[in-house]
Amino acid sequence: MNVSWNWLREYVSLSVTPQALADRLTMSGLNLGDNGVAPVGNDFCIDIEVTSNRPDCLGHLGIAREGAALFGLPFQLPAAEVTPAAAKTSSVTSVAIECPDICPRYIARVIRGVKVGPSPAWLRDRLEAIGQPSVNNIVDVTNYVLMECGQPLHAFDFDKLHGQRIIVRRGKAGERITAIDQKQYALDPSMCVIADSDRPVAIGGVMGGFDTEIGSGTKNVLVEVAEFAPRSIRSTARRLKLHSPSSYRFERGIDVRQMEWASRRCCELILKVAGGELLDEPVITGEPLPGPRDPVTLRFNQIRRILGIDIPAEEAVRILKTLGMAPQGTATSEQATFIPPSWRRELDREADLIEEIARVHGYEKIPQDVAVPLTLSKRTHRDRVSDRVRNALTAAGCFEAITFSFVPESVYDLFKPRGERTKLPLDHDGWRGDVLRQSLVPSLLVSRRENEKHRTFNAQLFEIARVYLDAKPGAPEREVEPLVIGLVSGRSFLEVKGLLQTVARAVNPAAVITARPSDLSQFAAGRGAEVLLNGKPWGYVGELDRSVTDALDLHDAVTAAEVDLGVLEESADLVPSARPLPQFPGIERDLNFVLDEATTWDDLEALVRASAGPLCEATSFAGQYRGKQIPEGKKSYIIRTWYRSPDRTLTAEEVDRWQAAVITACQEKLAAQLR
Repeated sequence: MNVSWNWLREYVSLSVTPQALADRLTMSGLNLGDNGVAPVGNDFCIDIEVTSNRPDCLGHLGIAREGAALFGLPFQLPAAEVTPAAAKTSSVTSVAIECPDICPRYIARVIRGVKVGPSPAWLRDRLEAIGQPSVNNIVDVTNYVLMECGQPLHAFDFDKLHGQRIIVRRGKAGERITAIDQKQYALDPSMCVIADSDRPVAIGGVMGGFDTEIGSGTKNVLVEVAEFAPRSIRSTARRLKLHSPSSYRFERGIDVRQMEWASRRCCELILKVAGGELLDEPVITGEPLPGPRDPVTLRFNQIRRILGIDIPAEEAVRILKTLGMAPQGTATSEQATFIPPSWRRELDREADLIEEIARVHGYEKIPQDVAVPLTLSKRTHRDRVSDRVRNALTAAGCFEAITFSFVPESVYDLFKPRGERTKLPLDHDGWRGDVLRQSLVPSLLVSRRENEKHRTFNAQLFEIARVYLDAKPGAPEREVEPLVIGLVSGRSFLEVKGLLQTVARAVNPAAVITARPSDLSQFAAGRGAEVLLNGKPWGYVGELDRSVTDALDLHDAVTAAEVDLGVLEESADLVPSARPLPQFPGIERDLNFVLDEATTWDDLEALVRASAGPLCEATSFAGQYRGKQIPEGKKSYIIRTWYRSPDRTLTAEEVDRWQAAVITACQEKLAAQLR
């Protein structure tokens, strides 16, 4: 933002030097730009870096308010007084807004009988001091008001508007416009267009059109002041590669309560430098102005708590008033309440007011060794659970990945464990049409493919992140944006299921993992399962079908898993408990059963554990078989059991008795046959 020193002093009577002002602004958060303070004729141009949260400083009035607050001086806002003619603006033109979502408000004023010509010296000097070339008196006034208050404006040659009317609408596919830079631009329905009765005459919020620009023959002028949605302007400017001072300000947001003043100010100056008569009562279309902002209460004792220094309550109140804060009610010795001004939308908390007090009072007045009270923080329950998960997976040879929250629709459809859901489109610049993910697996598969392209095969990747499901107003965050653990690996189904078991037992040593068949179409037939943690649905694991991996041209087969971190948090037992080391040897035995195909491993394991007696220490899967020696419709499971006593060495005869009890139970309840 280039600022003219002479221009600035029209609003605040600064007695310091331009460099002193620049230094003070720097200390208050508005850094000096690369060009610093440079002389321009009998003026100085101050290059100020304005952060994205301070659009109010993208005009001389905003910088003047800062200077007035920093040096304790009065601030003078021009009155913007106009004397209109008797005729009404609505008698010669009309405005219709067809896209209120991207253009909520529009103000149009008409001035008749102007005389276009060179600008007077004072106007040229102001613009040239900040590097803005002079065009003609009408265009120069719109640029002047833009750089004065930060509100973009545009002036149309009224007689060149077909139908003498304005229609604010979306662009049409295939529609084109020649802008005032005399280049053609293709429009589309995502863009806001200012049109007359049959053609676009401006790219809303970005640049005016060549066909209706002000020229030497212009007699009547329509002055536009509007509000545009910042995201729409940002997207349009980037798509067209067309950036302007107007788009820069609209992208950051304008002060809607300043629009009518800016319109009057522009007309006041046009009447002053180009003559003519202003029609009465502007055409104002769109949404009503927003209601009053919520009040913010400042507790004076919080100033010392946060800053570490004492600032008198009277000084704090004075600073906030000079910044435009309107006091509400009666201040007490303990607190005061303020309404933030419309041009400071980022001020909505007590901490924001304290920050304003600090920067105007002077950051340099806070000693470097001031004692600011600090409280030792501790890791949350979720952090501790997540750390256990990361440690378990990285120890197993997996690498943590961080992927984007949005994916192309083609990738989104690769893995949908939660079935068909409403796709949540993300209007991200350069990524329009993409959707927020409902699973981490597709993103991890893309990362695995990129690794393969770089000759890193079988990348075992995991991620802990949010997925985005159907938006349900009032629904808890866990239902709308659950935090999940995603995993892709070249290991087998059984190995990946074992990884999930390792993760669960890292968080709770007593966790029990079970699985039941899943009919999810993205898994290979018979190779997918729904996973349960302590009986609660936890997620999914399975070997992906080749149709999924082929869609990404993956080299190797992939097993994927996705489980809910919230369920794991609920089961967490993070306090370690000591157990004595075994003092006596154990005995290991295997049993090979032939079972019906419908009998699951979980059924067999649960029955064996229940019938093997109190000294059965563990059971594990040792293998399965289907083949010529096994009847059709049957399968063979090998189950391994460990027996151990805490106070003696077991005998083979004792173990044989328990094994016999296991065999009997399996034969009676599962119709099992011992091979």
